[in-house]
Amino acid sequence: MITLNLKRENYWLDILPNLRFFVRPASTAVIMAARTAALKDNPEDPIQRGTALLKCLAEIAIIEWEGVGDDDGNILLPTPDNIHALLDLWPVADAFERLYLAPALLLEQEKNV
Repeated sequence: MITLNLKRENYWLDILPNLRFFVRPASTAVIMAARTAALKDNPEDPIQRGTALLKCLAEIAIIEWEGVGDDDGNILLPTPDNIHALLDLWPVADAFERLYLAPALLLEQEKNV
C-alpha cells in the first residue's frame, strides 16, 4: 500500500545541528529535473553521476538556508556554487540524501510491492 504523506508545501529540513534548509517538496518534477541535469553533465561515470544527482537535487530543492557562512562569519546565500561546496562536505551530503531524497525513494519502493 502507498501511504500518501508527501509534503506539498515548502518546508524546513533540519540537516545537522545549526544547519537547516528551506526546501521544495521532493516531487517527481524536482527529482526528474535533477536526474536529467546529472545525466547531461556526467553521462558515463556512475560515481560522478551520483554525486552530481545529489548536488543538482539540492540546487533545485533548496530555496534558502540557515547556518552557512564564510570564514569571516558572513552569511552565505544558497547559490549553485555555495550549494555544491556545501554538498562536498560528506556529513551534509549524507544528511541531505537521507532526510530529503530517501523518503521519496522509499515511496517509490512502496508502490512496487
